[in-house]
Amino acid sequence: MEISTKKRAMIFSGTSNPELAHEIADHLGITLGRLELSRFASGDIYARYLESVRGADCFVIQSHCAPVNEMIMEQLVMIDALKRASAKRVNAVVPFYGYSRQDRKALAREPISARLVANLLQVAGVDRVLSVDLHTGQIQGFFDVPVDHLTALAILAEYVGSRYPDELVVVAPDAGGVHLAEKFAHHLRAPVAFMQKRRRPDLRNVSETFDLVGEVEGKRCLIVDDMVDTGGTVANAVALLLSRGATSVAVAASHGVFSGNALERLQACGLDELIVTNSIPIPPERRIPQLTVLSIGPIVALTIKAVFEDESVSEIFQGENQEYIPPDSLTQLD
Repeated sequence: MEISTKKRAMIFSGTSNPELAHEIADHLGITLGRLELSRFASGDIYARYLESVRGADCFVIQSHCAPVNEMIMEQLVMIDALKRASAKRVNAVVPFYGYSRQDRKALAREPISARLVANLLQVAGVDRVLSVDLHTGQIQGFFDVPVDHLTALAILAEYVGSRYPDELVVVAPDAGGVHLAEKFAHHLRAPVAFMQKRRRPDLRNVSETFDLVGEVEGKRCLIVDDMVDTGGTVANAVALLLSRGATSVAVAASHGVFSGNALERLQACGLDELIVTNSIPIPPERRIPQLTVLSIGPIVALTIKAVFEDESVSEIFQGENQEYIPPDSLTQLD
């Protein structure tokens, strides 16, 4: 008996970011798969696929945003249902990866929760993970399955370059963000400055910015980071830059978490523009005048297409989704 088979891709969305999922499907020219997602009276999550997934390459799109624990669990249940329905490959598409900041032990008796999330996804049965701008690259090493690390760098840098074409300084909000700032500076042909920041070990989401290295007087400043959460770091950084003579300050980040009253704090701190992507949905009623939201739909769609067709993902990003090494730091061996 001889059977000629064809590959089939199917895309499904959780409840965290359906607008982005629909956009990705539109870019690929397909419709989202039919799925029933509901809650029992107790709060337990129920998932059932309303069409056959047997032998298909399935992509489950879910941002780990608020309520983060529920969104992670929802994706796990969806993955488990696909495996039990004989999907050929299950790919978790995670535009924003939950618990990513807990990627190491900073104090005794702490968890490494980013690793725990990786373990949960793998135990559920995921065959591959696609994520956008992980907080640290080492998170890829928490998985024993392939991880495709996407980046919104080109989207953000292209917008910033057209909006602020000259007299720009790229600013890292802390020493750990210098590599990201160098990537932006390479795109924008701009100098780099960075701030010294100290986090309170006894309090969550509290930091102090206390010094600046670099020349910003008379310049436009662009603060770059992977995410903006409570807005405290950004508000402190904006105040310091303006006090040092910066003419204006903009912020570019891949993920707009915006916990609590973050947007109100950011609106009042004096920044010129806040640029993020739609990796996390931001409802219209929360969009302050300074906020600009760019779409990662096209790059996620291109990556899904490359994964499905067994093509190179790094070529889509021209290698920028890998660790960056500044050109002038390269040396030749004798």
